[in-house]
Amino acid sequence: MLNPEVFILAIESSCDDTAAAVLCNDKVLSNVVANQLIHTQYGGVVPELASRAHQQNIVPVIDAALKKANIQKEQLSAIAFTQGPGLMGSLLVGSSFAKSMALALGIPLIAVNHMHAHILAHFIDEEGYDKPEFPFLALTISGGHTQIVKVNHFFDMQIIGETTDDAVGEAFDKSAKILGLPYPGGPLVDKYAQLGNPKAYPFTKPKVPGLDFSFSGLKTAILYFIQKEKQKNPNFIEENTNDICASIQYTIIQILMDKLKLAVQETGIKQIAIGGGVSANSGIRQTLKDAEQKYGWKTFVPKFEYTTDNAAMIGIVGYQKFLSQNFENASVVSKARIQF
Repeated sequence: MLNPEVFILAIESSCDDTAAAVLCNDKVLSNVVANQLIHTQYGGVVPELASRAHQQNIVPVIDAALKKANIQKEQLSAIAFTQGPGLMGSLLVGSSFAKSMALALGIPLIAVNHMHAHILAHFIDEEGYDKPEFPFLALTISGGHTQIVKVNHFFDMQIIGETTDDAVGEAFDKSAKILGLPYPGGPLVDKYAQLGNPKAYPFTKPKVPGLDFSFSGLKTAILYFIQKEKQKNPNFIEENTNDICASIQYTIIQILMDKLKLAVQETGIKQIAIGGGVSANSGIRQTLKDAEQKYGWKTFVPKFEYTTDNAAMIGIVGYQKFLSQNFENASVVSKARIQF
């Protein structure tokens, strides 16, 4: 008989955040994240600097996660880590540490797909948060991904729509850059958007067939619009930041909602869950909540700390894989691109 208490140490190092979490079954005991501030001055993540920072952060972060959970490493049942997708140098730091620690403790090693984790974060046992029932639709929105996924079961998922070019997070960050806002600009667009008129400047929505997305045309339209307005008034951005941000955010949300409505229509599934860093956006969260009244959907918005890259979401996938004894050996390799 399996030990009823399964303790999973989870490690996440796919991009520029070093994270570790300890879960007891599906409950989070600790969830520690070390951010890397060094990238701000470069206006984006520098892969070499990210992997170096992971090397510096990983031991203290794991130590803090174990201490906060009040767990000795000898009590751990398994170690889960992000196998991909992500920056190769960053992934290698996490996987190498996970392999070594699992080997030293003689416990199973579990490889996790980062994108599965964003979706399955909804199954963390958290007070006040419902869990979706299968099947449901997941909208995963981040700096690198925009996908609509039909989730039939924990490891039976199918991408039914995705971006043909840029991800939604990139659209937010690049728009912010055009406006001269510091990196990462997405949260600042959200902040100013809350103070502006979302219909001040109408931007054309791209026409993409089916459930796929495109954001590159929108970015270009925003760039040309700003250039044109600045020629007429050099202070245009400073005088209208709130309205510009609100209009950009409104357009992006409409693009996402149009595709979600079509996905519901095509699949007949009315349970919608969002995940990924951009699901921290207040406008998206509110629009999705409003959809419950408007369209009769049941929507699931994760706790704020489980939206951006974190190890708790890696841990919940690790727990589900542990239950089905889905383990890896030390020959498992990190993958910058990984099959969904």
